[in-house]
Amino acid sequence: MHSFDLYPLDIVGKNSYIVGMNTIVSEKGQVTIPKPLRERLGIRPGQILDFSEEQGRLVATKVTPQDPVESLYGILTLGCPTNDAITSLRGKADAV
Repeated sequence: MHSFDLYPLDIVGKNSYIVGMNTIVSEKGQVTIPKPLRERLGIRPGQILDFSEEQGRLVATKVTPQDPVESLYGILTLGCPTNDAITSLRGKADAV
């Protein structure tokens, strides 16, 4: 049996994610994600991660923040064309 049969390898970088990728949980429950994993997965400072448990494993998934404006796009029903609604709110535009 070869060592590559024992440890899954990252084909791109030929790195084993079992050997040398340990971290210690602090008293506050914090961990440091090893730099090679952060770089490979595009995890940057401020990135939100969602944690879950799957079959006894801790799984972290990057959360893509949703634009608050985009979440509201299309929910307003005006009952008239947009230009008419704006004119009723602001009045007629001044002549230029």
